[in-house]
Amino acid sequence: MIETQKLTKYYGDRAAVREMTFEVDKGEIVGLLGPNGAGKTTTMRMLTGYLPASSGKAIVAGYDVADKPMEVRKRLGYLPETVPLYTDMPVRAYLDFLAKIRGVPGKGRRRRIEEVMELCQIADVADKVIAKLSRGYRQRVGLAQAIVHNPQVLILDEPTVGLDPRQIIEIRRVIRDLAGNHSMILSTHIMQEVSALCDRVIIVNRGRVLVEDTLANLERQETKGERLQVEIRGPLEEIRQMFGTMSVIQDISTPATTIATVSTEGELAVESEPDPTEKTAGDVHVFDLQVEQGQDVRESLASMIIGRGWGLLELKTVSPNLEEIFVRLITEDLAQLEAEEAVEAGGYIETDTDLAKAVPGRATRRVTEDDEMEELATSPALDDDETAEVEEVATSPVPTARERANQAKKKKSAKPLTQRKAAPSFLTDQNDAAEDEEMDNPAQAEDEVTDSTASVSDKEKN
Repeated sequence: MIETQKLTKYYGDRAAVREMTFEVDKGEIVGLLGPNGAGKTTTMRMLTGYLPASSGKAIVAGYDVADKPMEVRKRLGYLPETVPLYTDMPVRAYLDFLAKIRGVPGKGRRRRIEEVMELCQIADVADKVIAKLSRGYRQRVGLAQAIVHNPQVLILDEPTVGLDPRQIIEIRRVIRDLAGNHSMILSTHIMQEVSALCDRVIIVNRGRVLVEDTLANLERQETKGERLQVEIRGPLEEIRQMFGTMSVIQDISTPATTIATVSTEGELAVESEPDPTEKTAGDVHVFDLQVEQGQDVRESLASMIIGRGWGLLELKTVSPNLEEIFVRLITEDLAQLEAEEAVEAGGYIETDTDLAKAVPGRATRRVTEDDEMEELATSPALDDDETAEVEEVATSPVPTARERANQAKKKKSAKPLTQRKAAPSFLTDQNDAAEDEEMDNPAQAEDEVTDSTASVSDKEKN
C-alpha cells in the first residue's frame, strides 16, 4: 500500500532525506522511529504530497504521489504532529465539512460522522466549539478527521501527544481496531507504544534507513547469548562467589535504566541509572546474568540457590527491549559519522579501536603523547624561540575528530579576500614610463617636487 524508492529531499544543499526505500503492506502498522531531525516528518509530508520530493518515487495505494496527488489524497488520512483545526467550528460541523471535501456521499455522511465520533470518543463534545476543547480532545478530533472518509492508508505523527494515560490507552485501541483494513505509518518517541501497536519498525537517522525489520527479529539479533534476571534473598558476597563458580555465566550486573537524550546538534548522550524498581531492602538482591549461547542454567541455578538455604524470589529470561536496540543503533551511526568526518578532515581517525572499525577499509591510527615526544626527540636541534613554540603546541589540547571536521568545513566555506581590480594597461604603461624617466633624471625629479611644494604653500597664503 505504501512504497518508497530512493526517496530524497534537499533543503538547499542539506539532505533531510537520503534515498529512503521501504514498503508497508496492506493492514500493517509500521513504526517510524528516529531522533529529532532524522527526517521522519519530512518523509511523511512527501508521502502525503504536502512536500515535493527532490528525487525518487513515492507510491501510495497504487498511485504515484507526484503524478496523481489528488487520487492519493482521496485514499489517505493524515494526522500531523500539530493538528490544523478550524477552532471556531463545532466538532460535528467541522467533521461534516471535512467529509464533504473528501467526497463522503451525502446519503451515509451523517451516519459515518456519528460512527467516527463514537470510535474516537468525542460524541459527548459533538456540539462544542473546538477552541473550547482541551488538548486531548483536540487530538482526538484530529484523529477523527483523518479517518472520516475511511481511507486505505493512515499516516499518524505523534497521535497520542498531549493525552492522559487513560486516553492513550483508548487511542491505541482505536488504532489497533483500524489496522485490519488500513495500512498505517506511526511516528512516535514512545517505545512502548511501538511495541504495543506495530508489526514492524523502521529506524532512521540522518535521513537514511538504518534498520527495517520486525520486533521479534530485532530482539533475536540483539541477543548475544541468554540473559537471565534473578532475585535472591541472601548474603551478597556469597551469592557473587556462587556465580563465579559457574563458567557459563559470562557477565554479572545489576538492572539499570538507560536514558538517551538527543541535543539540537544531533548529539546522542546515553546514561545508565539504577533501576528504581530494584529491590534493595534487607538482603534481597537483583542480578542480570549473561549466559553463553545455547546454555540453559535455570534449573541448576535454582537448585544451587535453594540448596544453600537462600530465598529464590524470581528467575526469568530477559530480552533486549526496543529502547536498548534504538540507542545502540543510533549511537553506532553517530560514531560512524564522526569517523567519516575525521577521515575527510585529516586523513586519519584519532579514536579508539571500536570507533575505527566504524569506517572499514580506511587507514586509521591513534596519535598518543608518547608518539609526539618521540617525534620531537628525533627532530633536529631547535633554537630557543622554536623550542618555546614547540612546547606551546605540545601543551595545547588536541582537537577532537568533530572539531577538526568543523575546522575543515570553515576553511572550505571561507570566502577569499577581494582583490583590487587591475588598472588599464595604458595607465600602467604611462606610470611605468614616468617612473623610468624619474630614475634617469633624479635631479630634475627633485626640482619638480620642490616647485610643486612651493606652489601649494603660495596657494595656502593667498
